[in-house]
Amino acid sequence: MEDIRIPSIVADKISPRARETLAKVKAFVENECVPADEIFEAQLSQDWDKRWTSVPSILDDLKARARELGLWNLWLSSHYEGGAGFTNVEYALMCEILGRSHVSPEALNCSAPDTGNMEVLAKYGNGGQKTRWLQPLLDGKIRSAFVMTEPAVASSDAKNVSLDMRRDGTDYILNGVKWWISSAGDPRCKLYIVFAKSNPQHPDRNKQHSIILVPSDTPGFTVVRPLTVYGFDDAPQGHCEVVFENCRVPASNIILGEGRGFEIMQGRMGPGRIHHCMRAIGCAERGLEYMVARVNQRRTFGKLLSEQGVVIDWIARARIQIDASRLIVLNAADKIDRGDAKAAMAEIGMAKILVPTMACKVLDQAIQAHGAGGISQDFPLARIWAYLRTTRLADGPDEVHIMQLGRGENKRHRQWYYFPISMRFLNMLTTRESIEKIEMQNAKMHQLKKQYKIPPRSRL
Repeated sequence: MEDIRIPSIVADKISPRARETLAKVKAFVENECVPADEIFEAQLSQDWDKRWTSVPSILDDLKARARELGLWNLWLSSHYEGGAGFTNVEYALMCEILGRSHVSPEALNCSAPDTGNMEVLAKYGNGGQKTRWLQPLLDGKIRSAFVMTEPAVASSDAKNVSLDMRRDGTDYILNGVKWWISSAGDPRCKLYIVFAKSNPQHPDRNKQHSIILVPSDTPGFTVVRPLTVYGFDDAPQGHCEVVFENCRVPASNIILGEGRGFEIMQGRMGPGRIHHCMRAIGCAERGLEYMVARVNQRRTFGKLLSEQGVVIDWIARARIQIDASRLIVLNAADKIDRGDAKAAMAEIGMAKILVPTMACKVLDQAIQAHGAGGISQDFPLARIWAYLRTTRLADGPDEVHIMQLGRGENKRHRQWYYFPISMRFLNMLTTRESIEKIEMQNAKMHQLKKQYKIPPRSRL
């Protein structure tokens, strides 16, 4: 089995215990989870109703095996009681391995959205909320959903989220529609963590939203339908549209208090984006493996596909892009370890922008190398690509992360100054420091030209 790719730049940050666990995760995923992926699909009922009311038995067998091996809840850091105690860098490398199999994240109780939801409960939940919901999730007895995206607004700007949440005595009443709610189709999903607008009149838009816990059996809550991702329904977990119609929830179910929604959401999503990115890198590695295997078995125009210049270019560039992406993500994970997710916001954004697009491209080329077979069910490539394409939208679309990263980078350099034009003064944002540095360098260059008697450059 190929060695685990641990970049030398972070090698000294990986403890002996983490290395041992990485090896166990690698063996479990490659030898037991990857072969089980197709069995999981085969065990899903083709009957529409049964498809959403049962779970393939092989998943429970894998979970039992993972617990025997001590590969359970690896995501839970030492900040929490009973946590596995791995750093974000160490767990990120484990996520890469988990990305190689469809079933492996859940087999180790390390799957989204549960890990993020458990982190919310562990970090922000009160004692009663932890007892009722966190422990069953940690034990893998139930599943959960994070309920945010809405069909009626552009949810990429979370301030637009408008599901109504109004106080009524000792309860809150929820009304509205959400969609793309992962895990909502699963019969084991017992908890919905809902992001809603509780105070639309608050002058600070960052304090208009709250997060509240809604049990699945709450009257007024309905799972309407599963949605498909390029034809894949991802049963039994699914991604569903849900409706809240005069859904009454005890006020004690709120997390932290009114107006704390954005604070909680950002604490949840930072590490989660790292996990998504590293799983995507695992997908890209698997796609590259399939590509290399295929092009060394098929011939066109008298020679192996691997001897065609365009194909060897794909392979070389894929290796460069995968390894470069891994460094970007591990840098973000390390910055979280040395501070927190807020301090690593720019680095997390870089990873979220770069990795999904890179992985989609590698999978697209792997599909191309397989010809028509690449888009069929005979290979895992189409499913992997469909998953990767969603990661360019999940936890914020590329464009939002690009906008935030660009603004932050520009802000690092710019200063206000006044610029006179025709007796008027315009406030202009400019990279003053950068301009002054370039002007200084150009002035020095001209001095050196005179000193060394370099003639002026000819112009076109």
